[in-house]
Amino acid sequence: MGRIDMHAHFIPDFYRAAASAAGHSHPDGMPAIPAWSVDAALATMDGLDIATALLSISSPGVHFGDDVPARALARTVNRFGAGLVADHPDRFAVLASLPLPDVAGAIDEIAFSYDELGLDGVVLESNAAGVYPGDPVFEPVWDALDERSALVVLHPTSPPGWELVARGRPRPMLEFPIDTARAVSDLLLSGTLQRHPRVTVVVPHGGGVLASVADRIATFAAAQGVDVRAQLRRLYFDLAGMPLPHQLPSLLALAGPDRLLYGSDWPFTPEQLVKQLAGALDSTPLLDAEAQRTNATRLLPRLTRR
Repeated sequence: MGRIDMHAHFIPDFYRAAASAAGHSHPDGMPAIPAWSVDAALATMDGLDIATALLSISSPGVHFGDDVPARALARTVNRFGAGLVADHPDRFAVLASLPLPDVAGAIDEIAFSYDELGLDGVVLESNAAGVYPGDPVFEPVWDALDERSALVVLHPTSPPGWELVARGRPRPMLEFPIDTARAVSDLLLSGTLQRHPRVTVVVPHGGGVLASVADRIATFAAAQGVDVRAQLRRLYFDLAGMPLPHQLPSLLALAGPDRLLYGSDWPFTPEQLVKQLAGALDSTPLLDAEAQRTNATRLLPRLTRR
């Protein structure tokens, strides 16, 4: 029946132009914005036995420093995504982009994306201009997402102060896994997840370094009277990236197989590497491919209605 890819990206030409004009032609220190087209996406999916891909705009998102153009770009991106789903309803699902840290604009876009476009969820960067997702300023955004029982997929982005720590290296190598864990810990320790029980959160790249520090976070949290272990069990994790051989065993101990999802991260991960990584996941005795598909259909119920 094919994989369901819960971590893939789309890059319309107008988004590429807007990001490049804002100084993001080498996003997060990467060599370039990769090539993308609908035909290339479908061909890559066919080559990887991917039945459906959940698409989102990757880092740095749609907000380049000014609220007004960010709102316009989010709206254009989300309309484009809805068009992809309309043209290929069995092959694509789409996450709405929000113009955070513009809270009012984000709430408007949540309403439009769910109520008018019928998109499948939203993508949130691990931080928005240095503000992390559990910050009180974002509480109205989480309220709007909770009202719609939203699917929220996190995506890493460069952390504040990356210039001091990255030392010229691409931020996806080390800063992304750390910032992912920082964003999740912020949601846990702030009580954001507890206050919004109807939101389903997917953590990218196997949670980054989260599995290795989860017990440490839980111990510190317990000293403050906060139980984060139950909250951790609410999370889903995609396996985009390099979960083998070291990350996956820890992640299975943290989350269990019923919370794991396949992810390719194409086109930011080149197709040949995606094939190698998928082959490793297929060959490990630690995973069941059908279980990953079942986990994904729980989060994308419209796929089972077709």
